[in-house]
Order: sequence, then C-alpha cells, then structure tokens
Amino acid sequence: MIANLAPHVWSGKLIGAMAITFIVQGVTIGAYAARLAGVQTKRIATSISLFNLFVTAGRLANLFVIFFLGPLSDQAGNAVAKLQGNPAAAAAWQHTFEIQLRLIVLAGTLGMIVFAIFLPMFTYLFRRGVHSFESRGSVPHSLVRLFAPSVIRDVVRAQRLPSLAELRGFNWRVLPKRLLIFNTVVMCVYAIGVQSSYLASVLDVAVARTSIGLSGVVNGIGTIAFTLFVDPTSAIITDQAIHGKRSVEEVRSMVFYLSVTAIVGSLLSQAILYPAAVVIEVVARFAAHVHL
Repeated sequence: MIANLAPHVWSGKLIGAMAITFIVQGVTIGAYAARLAGVQTKRIATSISLFNLFVTAGRLANLFVIFFLGPLSDQAGNAVAKLQGNPAAAAAWQHTFEIQLRLIVLAGTLGMIVFAIFLPMFTYLFRRGVHSFESRGSVPHSLVRLFAPSVIRDVVRAQRLPSLAELRGFNWRVLPKRLLIFNTVVMCVYAIGVQSSYLASVLDVAVARTSIGLSGVVNGIGTIAFTLFVDPTSAIITDQAIHGKRSVEEVRSMVFYLSVTAIVGSLLSQAILYPAAVVIEVVARFAAHVHL
C-alpha cells in the first residue's frame, strides 16, 4: 500500500521533529551564556554546573525527536523495500526523505540563530539562576523560582539587540583560532549525527538497524571532540577572566563567536549530510558481513 503512494514532504511528524530540533539546538547556543554569567557573578563553578544542566537537558530532549523521525524513516524504508524492482520510485522516496532530514537540520540552524539573538536574556537568566541557587541550595527549587511571573518579566526586560558598534567590538583575534575551528567542526558533525544515520538506513534497507545504531557512535565522537578541544579552552578563557588576566569583553567575544561558529557549522552540515550517510552505509554493510 505504501509503495503505491507518492511520497509527500510535509507531515505533522516532520513539523514535530523540526520543532524539537529547533529547541534543542537553540538551547545549545543559550548554554554558552553560562560562561559569561560565571564571570559576571564570580561564581564560575555554579555557572558551569548550570551550563552542564542545560546541555544535558538539551541532549536528553534530542531523544524525543525519534518519536517523529522514526516513523518518517519507517515509512520511507518500507516503501523502498517494496520498490526494489522499481529503482526510480525507490529513489523518489529516498530523495523525499533526504529533503525531510535537511529541513530538520535547517530547523536546528534557525533555532541557533534565534537563541543567539536572545543571548542577553539567557545571560541574565543564568545570573538569576546562580543567585537563586546560592540562596536556596537546590536546583529544582531554583528552577521553579525562575518561572515566577516577576522573574519572567525581568528576564524579558533584559533582552536587547546589540548595536552595530557592539558587534564590531567583538574581537575574534583575542581568541585561540583552534577553539573557533574545532567548534565549527564539532557542531557540523553533531548537527547531522542522527539524521545521517537515518538517511543511511533508507539508502540500504538491508542494514537499516545497524545504520541507525551507528548514530550513537557519530554523536559520541562529536561529544568527545567537544570535551577535548572546545570545552577546556573556553573554560581556561573564563578562568583567566575571573583572575583578571582577560577582560569581560573577551569573554563576551568568546560567547559571540562560539555562537557564530556553531551556526556556521550547522549550515556546513548540510553539505556533508549525504556523504556522511554513505560512509555510515558502507560501515554498516561491513559490520553486517563480518563473520566472527
């Protein structure tokens, strides 16, 4: 029945996957503000704890995209499996699924851009969170306090768009070049880790389950790379600002350019989505045919 239907790009499940990815990738950008809040409050350990909380929550929320992406993959995979004798029709389903995945990745990019615009608001939110945690000693109680109407009003008022002069004041030259390069690469890989694996599962339905399972490997590599090359360097810059070796403006520049490079990496991920899917497909075939 599925094989006789023409593939359609838009569906409720696609919109759901795009909405979750929009939020998850946006939260990744918003979490950068914790570094600046740590310098401003002189409570770096507490700020980093809140940073880890936001990042972990975002990556956990990313799991819920499977409830929407999984059925899209199943529909396309089942159609391709039934159309083995009709390569043109099978290719149409594969192409449609690829477009859907690209729209999901694009939604994540848009989420990064929107949340980057609201970085002043997130910085204020983290500052309030640090002070609230110090006075209450409980993360759950502090989070509940942040949803109070008066706090929400203050957070919204803290939002402002930077002037052209402020944008020009962000100096990338004071930052290690490797930090910006690695952040671009890491976000490029992380943005399509799940999507490339699902695309590989439709390119070769015979190894679909193996391909999908490899998404954890791809994201794991991205997480390790972030932990090794991006997070420690940004932490050093933050510590140097705390001890007066760097200015607060340099930390602002770091947060700004980490956001910019993350957005650039997400945009570049569109170019490697299909090649990454082919690589995963080849690895899945190899794993399926190895006899141990």
